[in-house]
Parts: sequence; C-alpha cells; structure tokens
Amino acid sequence: MSDRYQGFTQSPIGKLLVKNLGLPAPTKLERYVAGAPLVDGTVVVGGKGRLAESLTGLLDLLGIASTEATEDGQRYKALVFDATGLTSSSDLVALRDFFTPLLRSLESCPRVVVLGTPPEQVSGGERVAQRALEGFTRSLGKEIGKGGTVQLVYVADGAEAAVASTLAFLLSPKSAYVSGQVVRIGATGTKKAVEVADWQRPLEGKIALVTGASRGIGEQIARVLHRDGATVVGVDVPQAADDLVHLMKELDGDHLALDITAKDAPQRIAHHLTEKHGGVDVVVHNAGITRDKKLANMDEARWESVIGVNLTAPERITRELLDQKVINKNGRIIGVASIAGIAGNVGQTNYAASKAGVIGFVDSLADELKDGITINAVAPGFIITAMTAAVPFATREVGQRLNAMSQGGLPVDVAETIAWYASPGSTAVNGNVVRVCGQMMLGA
Repeated sequence: MSDRYQGFTQSPIGKLLVKNLGLPAPTKLERYVAGAPLVDGTVVVGGKGRLAESLTGLLDLLGIASTEATEDGQRYKALVFDATGLTSSSDLVALRDFFTPLLRSLESCPRVVVLGTPPEQVSGGERVAQRALEGFTRSLGKEIGKGGTVQLVYVADGAEAAVASTLAFLLSPKSAYVSGQVVRIGATGTKKAVEVADWQRPLEGKIALVTGASRGIGEQIARVLHRDGATVVGVDVPQAADDLVHLMKELDGDHLALDITAKDAPQRIAHHLTEKHGGVDVVVHNAGITRDKKLANMDEARWESVIGVNLTAPERITRELLDQKVINKNGRIIGVASIAGIAGNVGQTNYAASKAGVIGFVDSLADELKDGITINAVAPGFIITAMTAAVPFATREVGQRLNAMSQGGLPVDVAETIAWYASPGSTAVNGNVVRVCGQMMLGA
C-alpha cells in the first residue's frame, strides 16, 4: 500500500522530471512514534491577545520548547500566533508582520497554528477580522509546502485553559495529514479543562468501543487508542470474527462479534459494556460500507444497507448507550464521516448521504449532551488502504494528488485524530468535524 509515485520522485530521474515538468513532489510526512517528544524542535510564539500570556506555560506543560525571540539563521519547527487581539481589518497586517519573516526559517514538516475568537461571539470590526483568519489559514496551508500543516483554532472566551490537548495534537506529527482545518474549543458545552495525568498515555484506565475494528482504519484506531492506554472493545461482523479475536488478543482487549444493524445490537452492546466493563468512556463509530452506483441505477438494497450501517446503526447505538447511562462522565462519542459527505462523489449518493448524516448527527447531539460528554467526527479524504488499492490507477492517482500535500493519507492519520478527540483533555472540544484529507483542493 505504499505510494509508488512518491518513491519515484525521490529517484534521480524522478527528481529531474519533477523539476523540468513541474510535477507534484510530495514530501515524506513525519508521523508520531510512541515515546517520542511531541515536537522535535522549537516553537515560535507571537501575537497579542487573550491567550498570549498562557501559551508559553501550556507548551512547557507539554514538554515543548518555545520562544518569542527569533534569531537569524535559526530553524524552527512550528509557529503559533495569538490573533484574538485583532479587532479590525487594519489589524490583520499583524499576520504578515509575524509570518513573512519566519516562513523561510521553518524545518521540514512544520506546523502553524493561529488562535482566534469564534466570530459568532463578537461583533463589528472584530467579527470581520476573526472571520478573515479562515481565508488566511486555508491559503497558507496551500502555500507552506514541505509537508507542513496550517490550522485555525477558535477559542471561546473562558476556554483559554482548555487548549493544551489541541495544541499537543496540532503541533505534533500526530496531525501529519490534517491541514487547513478550523477547530472550535469551548463553543458548545463545557469550557473547562480536565487534567491529563500522563500525556504519553492519556487514556489510561479508559474503556474504548470501536466498531469495524478488525481491519483497515478500524484496526489502526484500536491500536492507537491502546497505545494511549485504553482497553479496547472491538466490534465487527461475525464474518470478521477471526481477525477481530486475533487483534484484540494482541492488544489485551475485548471483542464482540455482531451485525450492528441487527435489531437487538444496541441492547447487546450496552449489556456487554455494562456487565464486563462497568460502562464505556470512548465510543468510536467506525464501521462503514460502500455500495456504489449512480442514482439512476441504485436499487433499494444498496441504498438501505449503506444508510443502515453508516448512519442509522450509530444513531441507535448511541441513543441506547445514552439512555441506559452506559457512557461515563466526560465520555467521548466519535463518528467517522467522509469528505464525500462534504463535497459529494459520483456514484455515491447513498454513501455521501450517510456520511453527511454523520455530520448532522454531531450537530444534533452537541448541544444535548451533559456531564462533559462530547461528540465530534473525522472526515477522511483519500486514505491508502487495501480497499483504495483496488481503485483504478488513474482514479487513485487523482485522489492522492488533489490535495495540498500531493499524497494520500494513512489509516493511522485518522486514528490519531480520533485519539485527540478521545483525550480527557479534549472536554472543551465538542461539535467539531475535522477533515483528515491533506487539505483537499475541492470541497475543503
């Protein structure tokens, strides 16, 4: 499942063709290795606003070196700019003043994070300036190159102390394939932070349910949550039971083989979690299927099976777990949507409807949840899996190159994003849908 084109661009003839023909030259992305520091280098902090005074302390808490003073000839791994103090369009020049002198001083696979105030919480010129940050960060994400990422984090008033888990994710290699995204902290639900005892194993002692866990993205979700300390309860169809049992044995987890669309599936899952684990802390609705056909040729079975697995089952399971109070305080509900649910795709009206419905599912529950429980979703773009390896070559190449990083993502990129949502420190991260797509050029 390797990217052969990316390997070719590193060969002598590949480098020559890339240079002379202007072909995409994807940078090999850095990805997190367990036990490694979150940031291998120094973060430059700038800007003046509500968060400026606390940023250095937050980065110190995470073991990340930072500085406000830069030196000629020095290289930096990341830039963080507090833009919450920008209150008019004329103030936006501060973005140019901070970033322009530093962009050529960045190391490979750099990180840029801009912190702002949710525009809906302010008015007048300040609202104009804060909304402008979205265009700035999305454009910079398409310019930065070298495997870099750029994000905008809107921090609600009162949620200043709740940004640590998000900075830990966005500044680290864990966010390798996430770029051009807008994250909201404290906009919905609680604004308070929950203390994380161990940033290497933030899910220690937690129970995590993962559907579709036996292979592909689901397998990587299970592995990453286990790495972070969780006991994983994997769920998959009986046909995948052998793979599921083998994986859960390797991860010292638990398993449940059932069809999540079965009438009694929500009750069986709730009973299993209650009886064997005393509840659940993280619920990841990863199971999904495709049954592609253009709508003119779409039969009822294709439509209903995709909606049933991808959307109706997560709704029913979540409702049962909430009604029976199986989800513990500060629990996490995480859906897997898709870029298809945002931009659409030919031959996937059923799939795109189901994945857009997952986004609606997040919207519908975000304001309802109590006791620190949150709901968020990831929306993967082109992720290299055994399934995408079977896609025709030309289609696969377009899918991999049509993003700011000129390459496909890996299942672990989706898993790392889910682990960020799952962290106890992400209690103020609620109602978000973050695309894991390398910043796709269309629909993003």
